[in-house]
Amino acid sequence: MRLAGSLQMVLLLALTSRVAGLSIPLEVEQPPTIITHTSGPVIALPIDDFVAIRCEARANPPPQYRWTRDGKDFTPPYVTTNKTGGTFVLHYKHLTQFQGKYRCYAFNKLGTAITEEIELIVPSIPKFPKEDIDQVVVQEGEPIILKCDPPLGVGLMDVQIYWMTVDLQLIEQNDRVSMDVNGNLYFSNALQKDSRQDYSCCVAFSMIRTIIQKTAMAIVVKSSKPDNDSADASDAAEAPPVRIPGLLLPSGVQTEKILLKGRELQLECIPEGVPTPTVKWIKMGDKLPRRTKLKNFGKLLSISAVEERDQGKYMCIANNSAGEAVHYFDVIVEEPPKWLTEPPQSQLTVIGSDVHIKCSVSGKPPPDITWRRNGELFEDDPGSSRRVLDDTVVLHNARPEDSAVYQCEASNTHGRVLANVNIMVTNVAPLILTRDYQEYDVILGDDIIMDCTVFSSPPATITWAKDDDPETIKGERFLSLQNGALQIIGAEKDDSGEYVCAAFNTEGDSALIALLDVKDPTKIVAPPQDVQIISGTTAQLPCQAEYDKTLRSTFEVLWIKDGEEILTSFEEDSRYLVEDGMLQIMKVNLSDQGIYTCIARTSLDEDNATAVLTVLDVPDAPRNIELFELKSPRNVSLFWKPGSDHNSSVTEFIVEYEESQWEPGRWRELQKVPGNQATAELALYGHLNYQFRVYAVNTVGPGPPSEPTERYKTPPAAPDRNPENIKIQGHLPHQMDITWEPLLPIEHNGPGLEYKVSYRKLGVEDNWKDHLVKRHSFVVRNTSTFIPYEIKIQSRNSHGWGPEPKVASGYSGEDVVFWHCLRENVSVPTAAPQDIAVEVINTTVLRVSWTPVPPATVRGHLGGYNVHWTRKHSLLNPNKIFDNRQSLAFPGKRNHAIVPGLKPFSEYRLTVSVFNKKGNGPNSDPVTFNTPEGVPEQVPVLTASNAQKDSILLVWGPPLEANGILTGYLLQYYLINETTLEVVDSQEMNVTGADTTQWQLHGLQEGSLYRFRLSACTRAGCGPPLAQESNTITPERVEGQQSNFSTQGWVIGTMCAVALLTLVALMACFVRRNKGGKYAGTPPPHQRPDMFSMEKVKEKEDLHPDAESQGMNDDTFCEYSDSDEKPLKGSSLCSLNGNDTVGDSVSRDSLVDYADGGGEFNEDGSFIGEYSGRRHGGSVSEPSGPGPVTA
Repeated sequence: MRLAGSLQMVLLLALTSRVAGLSIPLEVEQPPTIITHTSGPVIALPIDDFVAIRCEARANPPPQYRWTRDGKDFTPPYVTTNKTGGTFVLHYKHLTQFQGKYRCYAFNKLGTAITEEIELIVPSIPKFPKEDIDQVVVQEGEPIILKCDPPLGVGLMDVQIYWMTVDLQLIEQNDRVSMDVNGNLYFSNALQKDSRQDYSCCVAFSMIRTIIQKTAMAIVVKSSKPDNDSADASDAAEAPPVRIPGLLLPSGVQTEKILLKGRELQLECIPEGVPTPTVKWIKMGDKLPRRTKLKNFGKLLSISAVEERDQGKYMCIANNSAGEAVHYFDVIVEEPPKWLTEPPQSQLTVIGSDVHIKCSVSGKPPPDITWRRNGELFEDDPGSSRRVLDDTVVLHNARPEDSAVYQCEASNTHGRVLANVNIMVTNVAPLILTRDYQEYDVILGDDIIMDCTVFSSPPATITWAKDDDPETIKGERFLSLQNGALQIIGAEKDDSGEYVCAAFNTEGDSALIALLDVKDPTKIVAPPQDVQIISGTTAQLPCQAEYDKTLRSTFEVLWIKDGEEILTSFEEDSRYLVEDGMLQIMKVNLSDQGIYTCIARTSLDEDNATAVLTVLDVPDAPRNIELFELKSPRNVSLFWKPGSDHNSSVTEFIVEYEESQWEPGRWRELQKVPGNQATAELALYGHLNYQFRVYAVNTVGPGPPSEPTERYKTPPAAPDRNPENIKIQGHLPHQMDITWEPLLPIEHNGPGLEYKVSYRKLGVEDNWKDHLVKRHSFVVRNTSTFIPYEIKIQSRNSHGWGPEPKVASGYSGEDVVFWHCLRENVSVPTAAPQDIAVEVINTTVLRVSWTPVPPATVRGHLGGYNVHWTRKHSLLNPNKIFDNRQSLAFPGKRNHAIVPGLKPFSEYRLTVSVFNKKGNGPNSDPVTFNTPEGVPEQVPVLTASNAQKDSILLVWGPPLEANGILTGYLLQYYLINETTLEVVDSQEMNVTGADTTQWQLHGLQEGSLYRFRLSACTRAGCGPPLAQESNTITPERVEGQQSNFSTQGWVIGTMCAVALLTLVALMACFVRRNKGGKYAGTPPPHQRPDMFSMEKVKEKEDLHPDAESQGMNDDTFCEYSDSDEKPLKGSSLCSLNGNDTVGDSVSRDSLVDYADGGGEFNEDGSFIGEYSGRRHGGSVSEPSGPGPVTA
């Protein structure tokens, strides 16, 4: 034979195999097998609309059905629409006439299978009969029994019985009065208080939701006291006479109790006697089982799930002071029939063999066994080949006509069991039931089972071969299964091909072909990485997978968050988008934080990878704000409980206050507290009604404020300080003007604030002249010309004086002014400068020029010119109006000035006015101009995470001020030598897209230290960078044999060569480094030196000296003030905050280039200070710009 020598397997069908194990396919003719039927009994309740009795079988040809009721043929009135089943339906209105025991017969030409008897019970609605019940009259101390006799219809055993009064009050039960399991009420001895007319038995049927009540019964208890006894209430009642115990239940001396194994055993002893007897239980010759429970005041013994070992003699003993009574229970545990091991199994056998069918059952009492053949009684016939020997049927030399369904039914008084045994006697050539040319797909490395289901008699020999070569399927990986299938363990690519399954027996042979294709596995090659993302930005989780291209139609990528699938859609409002496996989450919020799993799958396999998404957000508001007084009511301590920091540590807490007297509803900052501290000590002003709140700040930004505290009112007190910034001026001869900065309203500390002005001539007068004023100015008249004075000012209110004031000094009216005033009529100027012209030098500096006013219009000594400018709005957001007014004063006669400190990419409005000693003249006509785009501010946060061996994920936040239209970001990254901390290699790249806030950087060296510098960019250039360092991951290295390594001469030689080359390289670096020098200015962005060297370089010191190094003339004076034209508090006369704008070559150079007079910038006094550039160094933490510049 072609397949000789191939892998073989014999399909053995044992004569005792189960029907389910036999699994004769329906393609083969076979007698019926019952697959489902209704198990009895069936109780039809009044609440049911109908009852269905089921019977279904499988057979070939398909089975037909018939029914019997109580042993007689029965034709069901309604049959289900399922034509293959024998189920029928009975409607409730006809149920009563259909009570009985039913049996289903499923038959075809090969035999008949039957079911067990199915009993249908239709209980009637229970009710008590109407009756007149005589009252019960007893002598006090005698027993009483009230019968309930509930109508417990068959099938309605789930009942509850109560004894109640007509007003629905439960009859109290105790050791004297109790109810048995049948609902009868027992009084061990009657008392006069038991007399009443309304004892009623109530029965609740839970299955039919019905409660019935019996006619009320009356009890009259006569007193045991003689008639001639005094009825005086003060006499004690005489107790009933003592009586020896007896048993009301059960009667007699001994009771036999028979019950089924597994049921609950209940034994009752209800005694009578005076005084009330107690009940004790014992098991004769043994101890009571541990499962024993005593109920009903000890009168009921209960043992759950009774076993055979629980049977025996039990005794109850009722005793009192007069004696005792006993009763014996003979407990017998029986059980219904059951199979000893399993029911007899169907058999398939060849013609001429002997068939044995054994029905092995147990039960107590021993079951009777009845045999049937195709539903008909089957009895022993000694003269034939078919014998019935008690529990066994023997078929000698079986023939095809012996094929039938044999039934074994075992029964005793407690129940019955039935088994259908299909006996098939036939010789059949192999019939392969599996589809020919069945295609099987398996993933490389997985197991596969190829089916070859065969039906035959006698059993067939099954062989497998691949590509007509049986040798290809030999080995441990190829297993033959009992059902004829071939299993391949760990499929390989070479296993793909055509397989042949052949089956043969004495009656013939058959074969089929199976096709196997081994597919490549699905594998995620670029899994998602753990990432930290700022709330409100877009998160990207990549997931790239490789898979077998023949499975392209079934390939898909799913995303699961915290165990639940993420549903994506292409709708505009959907925040989830999956493209090429990458999950994008728009506008990330805290609810998006969690564990994300990417599942790449085909119809055959899948792979998954998991990453953790951490959302960074502003901190939650602190809570539980509490206020406590410390040493005084004006010294308090504030405590709070921090909220969640949302994965970014709190850097500081801001304490704010609001007071209801001067600025109600306006919150002001009071104190800053470090982020690791949740308390603050506050010094408060007096006479204010405070409330406080706290908010937290982290690297993402400030969080929302807490709920405000309750109002806290401080008591009034004397002022804590005196006025500051005292100015002494002499505007007129023989006059001294004194002004000062008044106390803020909240600093009054109480009502009635006023100031005591004290003055005296310096070194001449000893006594102070005092004046109390409420305003913040005072004029001393009739002073001598230009005489020095000492002045002090002290605060006071209705609660006292402030601290001792400091003494200030000044001069009375200057004679220069005096003689000037004699010559001129001093007043404010009357003319405004003309021909205002604006030249925008760069993003933050402006040159303004004008035509000076005629001298005659100054009307006094020329003080100089004031330049006023107002930022109207940003060109990025024209709808947001700022209206921030600023001014600079330029003293002396001049026609131009340099105005610094402007905001890039904004619209401004500018005017110029002249001033003298008396004040400002009128403003010029306004000029409107725009500043060009500038470079952005530094990005607020930069994090490096998800480090892999060749990649790192960078996440950042956009700059707070873009200063123009954001075009993208400049990313520079340097490979750092971790030993020398020198830059080994540097690269840069442009990240396009203003909305991009993260970048996966690939192509890095494994196990290396990198420094990253990120700058935001506009069309004007890139802003100051923010730096961050991180390491790539080092892969596991396989350890070598150290002893062999150290002894190899060639290894030692290689190491020496490497050391020599390293030394030569270091010497070359030192020589090259010493050749470097200083350079001036800052190259354009594409030539920036900080991309190639991290050394600190001194900028601009050769070409442009600082403005601070220039000489200062007396007239180079300027005053920078707010819109009220007052000097800025706490600053010098001229204070300008510069910001080094990387990439702007104009603004980084000294403004000397734009001044007149041969490069002398301070010729006009417009900007005195230094415009220093950033020093490029190796520090990770870099300055964002120069510090304040003061003149």
